[in-house]
Amino acid sequence: PQRTSFHRSHTLGFRNGYAFSQLPREGIGGETIFPNLLSQEQLDDLCTKGPTLTYGPAKKSPPPPFMPSYVAFDKQVLKFDAYFQEEVPTSAEEHYRIRQVGIYYYLEDDSMCVIEPVVKNSGLLQGKLMRRHRVPKNDQGDYYHWKDLNLAMNITMYGRTYRLVNCDSFTKVFMESQGIELNPPEQMVSDPYTEQRRMPVQKPIVPAGPDPLWQFLTYDTKVLRFYAIWDDTNHPFGDQHRCIIHYFLADDTVEVREVYSRNDGRDPFPVLMKRQRLPKTLAEKKMGFPSCVLEITNEEVLEWYSPKDFAIGKTITLLGRTFLIYDCDKFTQNFYREKFGITDFQPLEISEKPFEKVPQVIPPHNGFGIPEDSLQNCLHLIPKRPQKDVIKMLENNLKVLRYQAALESPVPEDRNRRFILSYFLSDDTISIYEPPIRNSGIPGGKYLRRTRVAKPGSTPEDPIYFQPSDFTIGSTIEVFGHRFVITDADEYVLNYLERNAESFPATTLQSLRDHFRPRKAVKDTVNNDIPKQDLDDLIEDVQKELKLHHSYLNTRKFHEAFHQCDKDGSGIMDKGKFLDLCDRLEVPTSTILLKKV
Repeated sequence: PQRTSFHRSHTLGFRNGYAFSQLPREGIGGETIFPNLLSQEQLDDLCTKGPTLTYGPAKKSPPPPFMPSYVAFDKQVLKFDAYFQEEVPTSAEEHYRIRQVGIYYYLEDDSMCVIEPVVKNSGLLQGKLMRRHRVPKNDQGDYYHWKDLNLAMNITMYGRTYRLVNCDSFTKVFMESQGIELNPPEQMVSDPYTEQRRMPVQKPIVPAGPDPLWQFLTYDTKVLRFYAIWDDTNHPFGDQHRCIIHYFLADDTVEVREVYSRNDGRDPFPVLMKRQRLPKTLAEKKMGFPSCVLEITNEEVLEWYSPKDFAIGKTITLLGRTFLIYDCDKFTQNFYREKFGITDFQPLEISEKPFEKVPQVIPPHNGFGIPEDSLQNCLHLIPKRPQKDVIKMLENNLKVLRYQAALESPVPEDRNRRFILSYFLSDDTISIYEPPIRNSGIPGGKYLRRTRVAKPGSTPEDPIYFQPSDFTIGSTIEVFGHRFVITDADEYVLNYLERNAESFPATTLQSLRDHFRPRKAVKDTVNNDIPKQDLDDLIEDVQKELKLHHSYLNTRKFHEAFHQCDKDGSGIMDKGKFLDLCDRLEVPTSTILLKKV
């Protein structure tokens, strides 16, 4: 009555999806279960009689649990050794072929497959001949079962008849456990052609007499080596070819190999003439068919080349090519010394003909691109970009020498045209720009894009380009057939040449100094005599006067008029001419201002 726990131990459970039972480990409420102290006879008596007397007849035990076939027969395979006969209609040596295979029957799903062991270099498609599946037995839809298989019987699958001759031990035990008596095993049939190939080949009995292989057995791997030269200079693009002539003593054949040197420009073919017997004297026969495509036999040849035909200093003709032998190796010298008694093996001195270098003719420039870029097509198979002086480009970046030039032309309209010629010091290029003049009939603008200009008379292979030393005041520059006369320059040109006077001739620097001397004198005079403030006030008064009396001012007309009077470009004008010009242009209107100016 004092018990409070009535728990029973766990005895029923599931494992891998199947129900199972086990004995309790402890009694109700955790009581200890004592081991059985009865004897085996008492236990048997209790099992057989006790329950029956107490509880009546025992109930029947439940049937064993159901187990599917794919679980009962998992990984259980029946293997039968078999063979089948295959016809060989395309061979004259065998009429049929025996192919040994293994037939596997899988008990879990009643499927079958046929596998033939792979034999190396057999030339047959071996391996799995029939994939694993249920094989039909007849046209009624029945399939082969393991009960249909036995030894010493034929089974037909897909038109091919297999003879079962033996099986493995597992198959034998399984079939006997199922009540099937196996027939006695048979011996595996071998392929007759394979057995014939395995038999040793009987050597033919050679009758006594001279051995036809005596020469081969005696002189095998013994080769005479001669060093020769083939002179082909009498043909177009011909040259002297150094060659090695091999004479094989085993079968009297000759081989010619050409000796190649590094970077000789020839394709390195290994053999010039393949190894063959070479005829020395041919029989004179009239043939209606070209003999060059016929095989030469002993009937057409009176004499073949032999070792006695080769010697140092001799000239031999092999297949239309003439070779001069100038040396040989040590083995060849010993062979001729023992065989023919020759003792003189002094090599010849071969003097190579001097190579006449053909001068390269550079074609004239076609006008496309720069000459240096076009010249690369004549010097290289794959043109390369001309190299640039990067240091010079960095040092002279944005340094430009500007000149004013006039066009020298017999056309009257071109006499008053002015151009700005810019010389870029970074890459020695020249560009020409024409300032547009209104109502002149000439549009102006870019006259020559930036490019390098060669001097007249220079060649494309060695062009001479214009340099800053060529641009002097009054000099004539010819640019692609157009002649320009240098009339003026920027002050930056004079300053740059004075800073780098050691790099330019004195005549170029002196011409610029003579050109800028009058202009510099006027500037010095203006700066010394007239204060800058007074000059600025005078310019401001003149501009106000012009705006009051003139509604529209054509300043271009003023510039053109003053430039026409200053023909020499000195910047200096006579006072009388200046007053007459101002009176003609009606500027300025005030007499006081005019006198001040």
